[in-house]
Amino acid sequence: MIRSRVALLDAAKVNLGVSVFVHIKTQHHDSHWLENFATKVTELKEVVECYRMAGEWDYLLRVVVADIQAFDEFYKVLVNRVEGISNVTSSFAMEEIKNTTRLPLL
Repeated sequence: MIRSRVALLDAAKVNLGVSVFVHIKTQHHDSHWLENFATKVTELKEVVECYRMAGEWDYLLRVVVADIQAFDEFYKVLVNRVEGISNVTSSFAMEEIKNTTRLPLL
């Protein structure tokens, strides 16, 4: 049941105070493309979470960076490294209200 033990760092104190939620659409849904996408996204250290979604967007990434310039650099790497992305939109978190790794066990 326990996957790993970690230390939770204060992102602002390590100069990574900007969280960005990146929504991605693709026209490719075959297993080869998905494996390639997963491999390339996993290699990007700024991506701390990645989900395949149901609904309007195909993928959701949570990206952590120092500032908007760092995100712009990340964005350029993402769109150049991963082929087949048809649309990307990003939302910057203004305030973190709740962030936990605790599961709601009863």
